[in-house]
Amino acid sequence: MITIHEVTKQFKDKKKYITALKHVSLNIHEGEVIGLLGENGAGKTTLLRSIATLLEPSSGTIEVAGFNTVQEAEDVKKRLGVLFGSETGLYDRLTARENLEYFASLYKLGKHETKVRIDKLAKMFGMRDYLDRRVGGFSKGMRQKVAIARTILHDPDIILFDEPTTGLDITSSNVFRQLVHQLKREGKTIIFSSHIVEEVKMLCDRVAMIHQGELVYEGTLEKLYEEEGSTDLNYIFMSKLARGENEYA
Repeated sequence: MITIHEVTKQFKDKKKYITALKHVSLNIHEGEVIGLLGENGAGKTTLLRSIATLLEPSSGTIEVAGFNTVQEAEDVKKRLGVLFGSETGLYDRLTARENLEYFASLYKLGKHETKVRIDKLAKMFGMRDYLDRRVGGFSKGMRQKVAIARTILHDPDIILFDEPTTGLDITSSNVFRQLVHQLKREGKTIIFSSHIVEEVKMLCDRVAMIHQGELVYEGTLEKLYEEEGSTDLNYIFMSKLARGENEYA
């Protein structure tokens, strides 16, 4: 479904180059939920943005459902639902409903289908009380719920979530986790980054750990536990980062 081959991404900062990704290769299968783990600045968001066609790799290639993210970007975008951290992509002067209706029109959804999907998502995320209020006055959690609804409104095959539960309360976070389980049952392919280790343990088939732009582990949690002799994912993650620091020093 998604093939990432030897991807390197560099950014120019004044007179020098900063390498955000270093020869990353990863295959993600259809219907799989994979979690990206890494400290801030590790390269997780850069990788997700590259998959989403928002960044072009400096070298290497990414294919989504057989389409190249650089040469066939429009074909890739049609298959994606994307949420990047606090970048909700919502318009403050519009109501939550109007925002969702606007994005539905971009996805060319019919009026009846749009109404049905909005009502379903509003019920799922407990948004009905403020669905017709302007987004500009929303709390961070309220905005995040609408943004998640926007991400899956058009029923995409592949969904990219960057820190999706940021700003959500415990109840809403649980609703999101139930949503991921439902999407997986529907055969959706999901990649999400998270700092919440328990969330990764509950939701992911595999994990990919990124440190300083390099992939330091990719595989199932069971395989990771066996290799590390521990089931404490938080400890394993910090241990791998510490070892990575020594390796790259």
